[in-house]
Amino acid sequence: MSQKVLLNAKEVNIILHRLTCQLIENHKDFSETVLIGIQPRGIYLAQRIKSLLEEDYKIPNIKLGELDITFFRDDFRRSTKILEANKTRIDFLIEDKRVVLVDDVLYTGRSINSALTALQSFGRPRHVELLILIDRRFSRHLPIQPDYRGRQVDAINEEQVKVHWKENNQEDTIYLLQETEQ
Repeated sequence: MSQKVLLNAKEVNIILHRLTCQLIENHKDFSETVLIGIQPRGIYLAQRIKSLLEEDYKIPNIKLGELDITFFRDDFRRSTKILEANKTRIDFLIEDKRVVLVDDVLYTGRSINSALTALQSFGRPRHVELLILIDRRFSRHLPIQPDYRGRQVDAINEEQVKVHWKENNQEDTIYLLQETEQ
């Protein structure tokens, strides 16, 4: 398998700041807004956004939750491997709040659909938006589009987009992986 760097650490940082500024433009002081990172990889992006909002842009008390969608997926019973659920941690009310769902890669839209279903267990938000780092726009199975996108990538179905975060891969880099012919 060959890999190509789509975004290096500096480019990822620039995109994170741009996404954060777009959120500030639309949500001002975040008093009515909550961030929900989709487990497992969306939480790294959500934590980074929260850090930038609080540390760089001095917006205090950002509410951040983590949402596990494992058993809300439409394909969870089709897997031959035993699924391990992640943790859901939402220790605040989302009723009548503006919710920003956060994930690293938007591919088919099925994960976001699952997240919307799982979110209903916690109340009825006033409004739900989607923030994505990488949008694989030609791979959608469902009519789901991001409100905030870091970068669009036109990857064909056999290609994979792999996001590496400092927190778990010791680097902030996004790769495009391709099967190599032998």
